[in-house]
Amino acid sequence: MTSLADRFRTWYEYERDCNAKSLAMLGSVPSERRGAAEFQKALDKMAHLVSARQRWLHRLGGWPSSPALFPAGTAPADLAALVADIEAAWVAYLARLDEQELARELEWTAADGHRYRWNVEGMLTQTFGHAWYHRGQIALLVAALGGTAVDTDYILWCKLPQLDVPAP
Repeated sequence: MTSLADRFRTWYEYERDCNAKSLAMLGSVPSERRGAAEFQKALDKMAHLVSARQRWLHRLGGWPSSPALFPAGTAPADLAALVADIEAAWVAYLARLDEQELARELEWTAADGHRYRWNVEGMLTQTFGHAWYHRGQIALLVAALGGTAVDTDYILWCKLPQLDVPAP
């Protein structure tokens, strides 16, 4: 069985694939629909995924500053670079991840002004699950705008081998 740290690294590789698919989904929106408020909402949700990853990594000591949690007015041309930068930083952080780091507890002040304490394992689990939620929202917005929504379910990324042939 793989270690929990190894599983978080695998899950992040899955998330990186989903990021690429999300950028492709956004790029599939017809040009005549890109002025719609829903398109900007989808762009800003993708930027929010990046900023949430930046904020958590900042708390973990691997990102220089804590950005705005809900970016607004995100330009489509900026998203790929934002995603690439945060992915590189997370890959570097996760490469050093071990059981001791997973058990480490941190304290921080959240956007609501309250202080919290949590272990790294909980933070990583939250961050991973948070992305699923917003990717679903992005897919719904893209489909409503006439773009191509892509299924980013984990089971599809795993490419499970088929064990039997379906009956005719």
